Formats: sequence, C-alpha cells, structure tokens
Amino acid sequence: MKKIFMALIVVFLAGCAAQSPVLYPNWHLKNVGEAKAQSDIEECSRLAESYVQSNPGAKVVGGTIVGGAGGAIVGGAVGAVTGHIGRGAVTGGVAGATSGLVRGIYKASQPSPVYKAFVNRCLKEKGYDPIGWE
Repeated sequence: MKKIFMALIVVFLAGCAAQSPVLYPNWHLKNVGEAKAQSDIEECSRLAESYVQSNPGAKVVGGTIVGGAGGAIVGGAVGAVTGHIGRGAVTGGVAGATSGLVRGIYKASQPSPVYKAFVNRCLKEKGYDPIGWE
C-alpha cells in the first residue's frame, strides 16, 4: 500500500509543473526579447512571493483531513451494508486521506489568484501584456 501511494504521489507531482504567465507578443516583448522577458517574469514572481501571504501547508493538511473524514463516512456506510463497518470505515478513511493529500499537494503547488494578479500587474507596469497562465 505504501509503495503504491508513493508511486502515485511521484507521478502526480511530476505532472504538476509550476504555472507561469503567458505574454502577448506586443511591441515591448518583441523589442526586449524572450530572455529579458523571462528575467522580468522572475523578478515579478520574486516580488509577489515577498508581498503575498500564503500557507501551502494548510491546504495540504486541510485536504488530508477533509478527505479522510469523507472517506471514513463513505467507507463506514459501505461497510455497514456488507457487514464490516469498522473495516469499511478504516479503508475509506485511508483512501479519502490519500486522495485529500494528493489534492492538497496539487492545490498548494498552484499560485493563488492574488499571486497571479500581483505578477500580472507587475508585468503590465513593465510594458508586457499577460494574457493568462500555463
């Protein structure tokens, strides 16, 4: 069980690349070039990290707790039907906690809307035109 769980986490995290802004190819971007644009994105990201408060650990813990509780309830209900309420609750709780942990890790790896807005504004002030995030 532990090996499967760890393998799922590794595969999931490999697919969770950090998002960054996508810039419209306006006159400013064409004038300064991709290297300078990437440098400005990194600068704006550092500024955002220093000004925007975040607590990614709370998202992970919260997702794990909610998933575990929900899984225990569903597992207990299924266990009650099959005659093994305790085993069903434990199995459901473990599955729900695992699911909640993975979801929490994913959410914690994504930039918040405030962070994105901060970076977008910083880039606009530098002359860029951010059109979204990927």
